[in-house]
Amino acid sequence: MMARSRFAIALLIAVVVGAATSCTASDDQQSEATSSSAPAASAGPAVLTPVVADVVAPPIPVTGSDGRVHLAYELRLTNTGSQPATITSLQVKGDGRTLVDLSGDALTPWFQALGGGPKAGTVLAPGQQGLVWIDATLNSPDDVPGSLGHVVNVDFPQATSLVPSQLAENVAATEVDTRDAVRIRAPLDGPRWLDGTGCCTVTSHRAAVLPINGRMLAAERFAIDFVQLDEQGRIYVGDQTQLSSYEYYGAPVRAVSDGKVIAVVGDLSEQVPGATPQGLPLDQYGGNHVVQDIGNGRYAFYAHLQPGSVDDISVGQDLRAGDQIGLLGNSGNTDAPHLHFHLMDGPDFLAANGIPFEFENFDLGGRVTGESLEAAATAGAPVVDEAGTQTGSRSDEMPLYLDVVTFPGS
Repeated sequence: MMARSRFAIALLIAVVVGAATSCTASDDQQSEATSSSAPAASAGPAVLTPVVADVVAPPIPVTGSDGRVHLAYELRLTNTGSQPATITSLQVKGDGRTLVDLSGDALTPWFQALGGGPKAGTVLAPGQQGLVWIDATLNSPDDVPGSLGHVVNVDFPQATSLVPSQLAENVAATEVDTRDAVRIRAPLDGPRWLDGTGCCTVTSHRAAVLPINGRMLAAERFAIDFVQLDEQGRIYVGDQTQLSSYEYYGAPVRAVSDGKVIAVVGDLSEQVPGATPQGLPLDQYGGNHVVQDIGNGRYAFYAHLQPGSVDDISVGQDLRAGDQIGLLGNSGNTDAPHLHFHLMDGPDFLAANGIPFEFENFDLGGRVTGESLEAAATAGAPVVDEAGTQTGSRSDEMPLYLDVVTFPGS
């Protein structure tokens, strides 16, 4: 089973899970990305496929700190039939290879039915949608296929004259996005920064696929919440509810690239650590934050900054990579001081799709266990290293969930 941390410091918890959702697949950008550019379906006789599918956004390859290339994206399933549909397995195909094969219990952590009502395993009720989070990994960029196909194996309670009780559906052919992951410098300096909710398992960030402005979007697909461990591997020491218990509170946050500031909020109060805020309006989830246009339709988002720490930053200001833009804080939807950072393909931190990034250089000091992260976040316990992590210098890679990294700088 995949670790699902309760370390609730994400910008947005997956509010779409368990909420009624009504989404269309007809928005212009999504149609262009997943239909006009998608490879044609293989020739053959017409077959009824009650479960139809599309991808939220075509995947962009990114190299992770494990040295592997990740294709992280979401497959949306819709049961158009009148019977419940049990998704028994899913295969992702590329260039004649099976890249992902999820069956039975192995599929369950990657699957979520949407909408209200009871949920049972990997079952979609009639008319219900669901999401499957995909992380297809490859050995090198040379192995990345040009396109992907999906085989969804479905069981129905009863066979009909048109649909058997078991059906293997070929759905949602899509091309792989040929853009490179964005290469940037780190937004923080110094040692022992822990990736608390990053790619590519189903953390609260990846789970936050949200219905925004009539579209289903995953702005936080590659988002990272950074907290800093002390020399004993602790997130805080003392009273969990006091900001002063977090040694890294107030750390400088730096621009990851050259680019113009397009949004600034700096006057929201800090939250009390140890509790999830209640009743926040959607536009305050990011707390005090900066959005920076870093060029070519890409935007950087720095969230949960200290009140007043961005007073010298203004809309229209040109930043250089490494410039200080604010101080790490605890404003917005957060229950512990941290920096929430992600890149996106639009200027709105929610109404966009997240895009991958690779840091120019960092040192991977280790990877912690999910269980120890939860204990560190809730009880102030030291984290425990996961055995077997290949540590050392990294360049042009993305830290992964539970990594502990050191960035250049003081």
